[in-house]
Order: sequence, then structure tokens, then C-alpha cells
Amino acid sequence: MSEMFAMGNYGAYVWSCFGLTLAVLVICVVQGAQRHKSVLNDVKTRIRAMESDT
Repeated sequence: MSEMFAMGNYGAYVWSCFGLTLAVLVICVVQGAQRHKSVLNDVKTRIRAMESDT
């Protein structure tokens, strides 16, 4: 098991790359979800404004 994590003395580099990649993916998903919610709220607000004008 420890050989898997060591990876021929490149373990620190390899696992830090995996960790960094995972962190970037999580950040992208969270920001995408926040942006999606923001756009939906904006669209709902615009629809309400258009409905109240007519």
C-alpha cells in the first residue's frame, strides 16, 4: 500500500496534482451552480417585470 502512495519517489508530485485537479473541479462545479442560480433568478425577475408591464 505504501508503494502505491510513494510511486517511485514521485508520490508527492503525483498526489498533489490529483489533489489540485480535484480542487479545481470542485470549484468549477460550485461556481457553475452559483452562476446557474443567479441567471435563473435574473430570468425570473425579468419575466415578472414583463408580466407586470402588460
